Amino acid sequence: MRDKLKYTVRQLEDCHNIEDFRRLAKRRLPFPMYHYIDGAAEDELSKARNTAAFDDVDLVPDVLVDATKVDPSITVLGRKTALPLILSPTALQRMFHWQGERAVAAAAEKFGLWFGISTVASVSIAEIGANYSGPKLLQYYYHKDRGLNAALLDEARAAKFDAVALTVDTIVAGKRERCKRTGFTSPLKLTPASIASFATHPRWTLNYLFREKFDIPNISPHIDAGTNVETSVQDYFDNMLDPSMNWSNAEKLRDDWGGTFCLKGIMSVGDARRAVAMGADAIMVSNHGGRQLDGARAPFDQLDEIVQAVGGDIEIICDGGVRRGSHVLKSLATGATAASGGRLYLYALAAAGQAGVERALTILQDEITRSMKLMGVSRVDQLTPDHLRRR
Repeated sequence: MRDKLKYTVRQLEDCHNIEDFRRLAKRRLPFPMYHYIDGAAEDELSKARNTAAFDDVDLVPDVLVDATKVDPSITVLGRKTALPLILSPTALQRMFHWQGERAVAAAAEKFGLWFGISTVASVSIAEIGANYSGPKLLQYYYHKDRGLNAALLDEARAAKFDAVALTVDTIVAGKRERCKRTGFTSPLKLTPASIASFATHPRWTLNYLFREKFDIPNISPHIDAGTNVETSVQDYFDNMLDPSMNWSNAEKLRDDWGGTFCLKGIMSVGDARRAVAMGADAIMVSNHGGRQLDGARAPFDQLDEIVQAVGGDIEIICDGGVRRGSHVLKSLATGATAASGGRLYLYALAAAGQAGVERALTILQDEITRSMKLMGVSRVDQLTPDHLRRR
């Protein structure tokens, strides 16, 4: 066991960027789990563009600037955070490592970062609220079941969550072809191919089988899906979420919550202006990691247009595609309040649990502060469009 732990530590030390964690996660996970994290909708054009978009903008540094003191902290959604980086909510995290959301919440708390938990998380809102003191956001899915909708707000309020983000881009599920090919469901569907993959990944399989039973505790008291009945993400979105959700529903949800409120999935200038008009505190410019509408514009590509329209009237979070500290700085220089991402820590979680997430955050923290010094800024609010040039 000690030799295995040394091997794990050595593998983590060999991870120097998020792509390294992606490769390690692919080795550690059975293929249905890996492809759920890594995959997206249809031809996955939007997912690829989410990161590639940052390559089309160059940083223009200032030099001969005192860089002895650098402060990368910001205030976003009413809470101070040590980095201008939010760990976006992602579902089903105990599918990828037995520690799941507990590991990510603990790492976020240690680094002083916002942590988002999904409605379809595999650890409850109540447990996260009781055990982790960092700023917390609930990613809210709007269900046909109004009782479930109300219960989610009650649970977030009781757990003293700091904000709610209504997901607005899931009126219908995206066509996630990798999930269709692998047969990914929650709980797991056994096929000859998946059984073979589970057998060749014994550490993951033993943890899944013999640790606590997998559950989606925020919704399991209300519905069977994801607990005892096998369902795909597409079936969950298509059958249980409310396709009639509209701006009036969003305004009522904001009023019912009564606290800091964000809309996640805003991509057009018109919708950004509506978010300002309805009194939202923030928007997340997001295409759901490329998992919904393939061919949708990348958040970073669309960011400047939205900043020009509503910057200063609402907080703007650039969500998706972030793999480097320089991506965060490019978002801020364009006018975003913060950047956020999910895969950037999910790969690390799958690779090595909490230790992996902490290693990934250490790398990103170093990249952000190092890049700030190289850019000649001591605070993130000193980053402006003058520091950027589009190719």
